[in-house]
Amino acid sequence: MSDAPVALITGGGSGIGAAVARQLLDAGHRVAVTGRGEPRLRALAAELGDPDGLLTFVGNAAEYGDVQAAVAGTLKEFGRLDTVIANAGFATHDTVAAGDPAGWGEMVLTNVLGPALLIRASIDALKETRGRIVLIGSVAGFIHGPGNIYGATKWAVTGLAENARREVTEFGVGVTLVAPGRTETPFWDSYGSLPPGHLLTAEQIADSVVWAVRQPEGVDVNTVVVRPIGQPV
Repeated sequence: MSDAPVALITGGGSGIGAAVARQLLDAGHRVAVTGRGEPRLRALAAELGDPDGLLTFVGNAAEYGDVQAAVAGTLKEFGRLDTVIANAGFATHDTVAAGDPAGWGEMVLTNVLGPALLIRASIDALKETRGRIVLIGSVAGFIHGPGNIYGATKWAVTGLAENARREVTEFGVGVTLVAPGRTETPFWDSYGSLPPGHLLTAEQIADSVVWAVRQPEGVDVNTVVVRPIGQPV
């Protein structure tokens, strides 16, 4: 069995997750990616040349059974797990006073419950490798926006990162919160247009994620906030 490190990424079929998968594969890691849509996962694998070091799992990041199956499948195929990256998430782009509650439940479950389920499902394997948990948060998890329910979910992720760190650090497991500012990804598809001003690329955010993953043993980088130049808040 290869000794190459192994990462599992939720919501990795496009955007930041796909960019992280690409960079980790290039760096010699083996990578497992989850997503809800099988066609998107197949397209990602084809784009990357269907490498032997890539696994894909169709599943919902907010369903514990799906998350457990992805962790178990990764361990069965690759024999170890060094990093988990909770990337799955989306926004309804509305507000608490004027929005449509129909979409809020799924957003909260995906954005908040999903990362917690990934931690729970993977922690035993991460203890063995003294690995790392990476949570993809948002600048919206540090800056209040008027009525912003998505922002509230990301505030929860900010808190979860530190809560998890305080528990798992004694096991030798690191926790990093990467909080992007405005980034050009499919996140904006349901919004209808990209926001004004300069945007980061998914690859630029992936640079920060991979940097955190590849920190030396014994180093725990905990919070990385990445904004494009020109974003004032």
